[in-house]
Amino acid sequence: MILIDAFRHQATSCAALGSPFMARLLTLLADHWPMDSAIAHKFASFSGDIGPAGHSLPLRIAGGLHALVLTQQDPALMAVYPPHNPSDDALCDAVLGALKGHAKFLLDWVESPPQTNEVRRSAALIAGARVAVSHFPLPVHLSELGASGGLNMMWDQYALELEGKRYGPDMPVLSLTPEWRGPAPLNVIPHIANRAGVDLNPLDPQRADHLLRLTAYLWPDQPERLSLTRAAASVMTAQIDRGDAIDWLSERLLRSPQGHLHLIQHSVAWQYFPKDVQARGTALIEAAGARATAERPLAWLSMESDGDTTGGVGAAVTLRLWPGDITLMLGRADFHGRWIEWQHGGD
Repeated sequence: MILIDAFRHQATSCAALGSPFMARLLTLLADHWPMDSAIAHKFASFSGDIGPAGHSLPLRIAGGLHALVLTQQDPALMAVYPPHNPSDDALCDAVLGALKGHAKFLLDWVESPPQTNEVRRSAALIAGARVAVSHFPLPVHLSELGASGGLNMMWDQYALELEGKRYGPDMPVLSLTPEWRGPAPLNVIPHIANRAGVDLNPLDPQRADHLLRLTAYLWPDQPERLSLTRAAASVMTAQIDRGDAIDWLSERLLRSPQGHLHLIQHSVAWQYFPKDVQARGTALIEAAGARATAERPLAWLSMESDGDTTGGVGAAVTLRLWPGDITLMLGRADFHGRWIEWQHGGD
């Protein structure tokens, strides 16, 4: 995929995910990309897949531009970003000016791949964890793979608000209000006894520079996502280790405490693991499941793309449980958590 095509492809994806501003920005970049600029030469040095399944260069530069706005480094750019609604010419002029005037900042920024921590995915994790605990009513030993900044490990402090009913704590840090289709979540409340996660490049939301990276990749015309991320970051206390997810999980499985349900979770992370890592992880979890007992059960909660482009959209939400090797298809969820189609009967 050439860069201009990557911009257009990403623009289409952003439009489908409810961000007309990002679609507009990326289309303008496709039409007016400064081929002789420092950032263009930098991008030309990347090899392999530059699209969303690879280096994701369009989102890298879009995130860098948003970071300039969030840190108030470029007043001209701030004047054309949401909530403002400038002409295409004004937006294009400001963006091209930023690419030139902040070349050093942007060259540094795009060295790292995009990293987000979409808090609204916790809606599916909250509902899925309730199903797991309904099978094994024990305190939860929570492990997250591809945890990023760990915000989706804190779901017990968030509430689901559905048709006037709250699922979660009485005083939640934030409330999630997806369009919910299907049976209501179960009325069981998981208790997380301990939690930890792993990521190749973990971020600490308590650090201003790390929080900037998390928020810059949120789309400028979706302020709700920004508010939710900042609220979640204010209570993030879980440990996140840097390392290979499967090596880390191997050690953590050995430390699963008696009398706890070990719940492994990941959302829109597993699909980016190399195929050999996925195979190694599946074998590891299934072997641990074969050893599970009613006093030390295991659950694997997943919200990932399953390649279904005909029978549905979004990510599949699945749950595997041991002992018994039970597999439940819980439903589907929008990648940004805007809607959930739930299939597991509530009460």
